[in-house]
Amino acid sequence: MKHFVTKDKQSISQFALGTMNLPLDDREELSEIIRLAFESGINYFDTADLYQYGKNEAVIGSILFDYGQFFDYNIGTKVGNEFDAALREKIKWNPSAEYIKHAVSQSKLRLSRDVIDLLMLHGGTVHDNMDETIREFESLKRKGDIKSYGISTTRKNVIDYYTENSDISVLMAPLNIIDNRSEEYLSDDYVFLARGPLMQGLLTENYDVALKTKFKHGYMGYSQDELREIILMIKEYGYPLEAIAYKYLMNKNVVIVQGVSTVSQLKKNLRHYETAKTIRDEVIEDICSKVEKKHYKEHRDPKTVTHQEDNDKKNVLKKLRKKISQP
Repeated sequence: MKHFVTKDKQSISQFALGTMNLPLDDREELSEIIRLAFESGINYFDTADLYQYGKNEAVIGSILFDYGQFFDYNIGTKVGNEFDAALREKIKWNPSAEYIKHAVSQSKLRLSRDVIDLLMLHGGTVHDNMDETIREFESLKRKGDIKSYGISTTRKNVIDYYTENSDISVLMAPLNIIDNRSEEYLSDDYVFLARGPLMQGLLTENYDVALKTKFKHGYMGYSQDELREIILMIKEYGYPLEAIAYKYLMNKNVVIVQGVSTVSQLKKNLRHYETAKTIRDEVIEDICSKVEKKHYKEHRDPKTVTHQEDNDKKNVLKKLRKKISQP
């Protein structure tokens, strides 16, 4: 499996495991998922202190610690959401240096790690004291509490500030062949971690269920019917939707952060990942030419907002309908 290396020399497998939906209460199933991940070449596991209010870190950390004598791995976690573990509730957004320092010490205990490989700010706004947060990240790095740091956000104004004023090694944001808004954030300055690669099940064989349950009111300006048209167009290329989704991200040279909840789901996703390697680049380029290029309109300088999507949406949908109607 291909690996990316951050500016801080952290190795991240191209296919990474998101842990938020892992079966924490089924130790046998969870252990089997982690074992399969390692045996398949996955070496990066993504969690956050807020997931299950610390329980995710603790359980995943314990399992990974058991496998640590056999496999090398890197784990990334996130910080910034102050919570009460006992009450199982979020208290407030808190990116202060004092809280980050405290949260990192707790995460290290839960993860059974002396040092955290990758620490990400779990959000962020331009109203934060971003310089204070950056100084604390740099301090934690110098002291050896973390090896590298980054941010997980979609806010362009926040991304711009951290890119220009810090030494982030990764950026995490949603990205897939339909929700392509984060394409503008791709950069050689950091490794991009793409979450939501299958778009909440829309880019899977169960797309019809996703359309009826999660996208019944549409998404990103698309109606439910327009989303269905895009899916049917992609299916015409003859490959599983999942494989198309992964190939798109592979061509973007990003890390695919895929969450699972069962062993069978991970096996299926890994098969689609292997199939993706057989898909020609021209197939993805052709599909992308028929999908609107979207952009985040909020949390940015209004002068930089592009209106391309407003100008060409009708033309894109017209091409989709014409292709689908062809015998």
